[in-house]
Formats: sequence, structure tokens, C-alpha cells
Amino acid sequence: MIAHIRKATQGVVSLENTHPFQREMWGHYWVFAHNGNLENFQPEFDGSFIPVGNTDSERIFCWIMQSLRKRFGSSYPDENSLFDYIHSLALELASQGEVNFLFSNGNFLICHCSTKLSYIVRKAPFTQARLKDQDLTVDFKDVTTANDKVAVIATIPLTDNEAWETLQPGTLALFRDGDLQEKRTTKEWIKTK
Repeated sequence: MIAHIRKATQGVVSLENTHPFQREMWGHYWVFAHNGNLENFQPEFDGSFIPVGNTDSERIFCWIMQSLRKRFGSSYPDENSLFDYIHSLALELASQGEVNFLFSNGNFLICHCSTKLSYIVRKAPFTQARLKDQDLTVDFKDVTTANDKVAVIATIPLTDNEAWETLQPGTLALFRDGDLQEKRTTKEWIKTK
């Protein structure tokens, strides 16, 4: 699941500017949410993926999708090639401004940290989590099973009693089935499995 609370830096507050954005490619629905601002990002589009709204976020998503289509054609690439290419696109985007994003096809989630992004992996034995900005505590033992596992990725940690991991700026990470599978920083490739 991808959820996004929008503080509009570009585009009006409207349905067409609401994250996450979705497009189909290679028989999969891809979704995208972005936190940041690329003030002068106006790529040329070839008609394969066209923004509906007027945000930099949707332009970024359509540009990524168009770039993937140009690179890999109509064939779904292997995961390593896809991850490598998305990393190069993310670095190109980050050189133009702030571009923290989530990108998923439902089988995995790729996130890019341009400035700030944190994550936590929750699994058994589950404990309580206390929200930072409200007087609310959730006891995950009451709403999970021993087999559940989930990764939560957010711009800033959402709870104040759990150990969140902070991604280094310039990092692209891939999550699957609640686990961090791989991450790449600006200088190196890190396999976590």
C-alpha cells in the first residue's frame, strides 16, 4: 500500500494531482508517490505516458515510465537491470532537486532517498507503537499473526518508541514481502540478503 499526504509545492489541490499516480506497463500496474520539488523539470514526452495533472511529481513518474519503456521496450526486464536503471534515473533526477519517491508494481517497492527517508521492518514478536504526533498507541500483537511482516517507509519516523533506520541521501532501496532486499548508494551496491 502506498499512501501520500500532500503539501502542494506545484499544481493545484485537485483529484488529478493526487498521489499515488498509476500507469500500466508490461502487464503490471505501477504506482508512484513523490516528496520533494523539481522546480524546472519539464521533460519532453513521446506520448506513451502523459501527465494528467500539473505537478512535478506526475511529470517525474511519466518520465521514469517513458525512460523504462525506451530502455527495455515491450519486455519486462530482469529485476537487477530494472533496479540498476531506476537508480541511474533517480540520480539524474536528484541532481535537479529534491526527489524522495516510492515506486511499486505490487510485487516489490523501490524507494529513493534524495534528502530524507526512514523505514522500519515490523515482524513477530510484535510490540506497541506510539505515534509521534498524536497521543495514540497501537498494539500490533492485537492485529497481526506470527507470520506477518511489513516494511513501513516514511519521510520521517512516524513513531517515537521504535528503532527506525534512516536511509542515506542518494540511496535506492528495494523491499519485498516486508524485507529490505537490496540497496544502492551513490558509490556502492549493497546486497542485504
